[in-house]
Amino acid sequence: MSPFGKSDNQQFTPDSSATAPPLLPYGAAPATGIPVSSANQTYSSTTPTVPAPPRPQAPVPWSTGLCGCFDDCHSCCMTCCCPCITFGQISEIIDRGSSTCGSNGVLYALIMCFTGCPFFYSCSYRSKLRAQYNLEESPCGDCLVHCCCEACAICQEYRELKNHGFDMSLGWHGNVEKQNRGIAMPPMQQGMTR
Repeated sequence: MSPFGKSDNQQFTPDSSATAPPLLPYGAAPATGIPVSSANQTYSSTTPTVPAPPRPQAPVPWSTGLCGCFDDCHSCCMTCCCPCITFGQISEIIDRGSSTCGSNGVLYALIMCFTGCPFFYSCSYRSKLRAQYNLEESPCGDCLVHCCCEACAICQEYRELKNHGFDMSLGWHGNVEKQNRGIAMPPMQQGMTR
């Protein structure tokens, strides 16, 4: 005997007295049993329209060009002599203080000494910076920019953060402290927090 009260050799036959639910026209909603009682509310047999998601804004251009290294001679000289310092300052601001200038600079220097290709590490920070400020990916992809012209790319990123109001010598925590004292700190997009 099966658990349904019929023997195993009996076949299931549909009940002819049961009726199928009525078919609704396409787009009609089934009745829910909730009456519409307000004068301001009306019943619509069509499905409600859902607003379209906001369109992403077009990327904005960088504030300075890739080859504008001499726009800020201080960062240009520092990057030519010791790019790990400039990179460390940039990465601390981009990481919002979750990493330090020193640790990122040392890691950059170690990668540069052992592989000769620090752009594998630094290009990821260019991508993060572009995402935070909705910057164009120009003149080409982030990795290719760092591969072909590492010093110019680092200088451009340094100038970009500086033009957004960061005091690069203070680091992230120094800029936050500066903001807390009433001096405005540049806004960063909210979606990129860690």
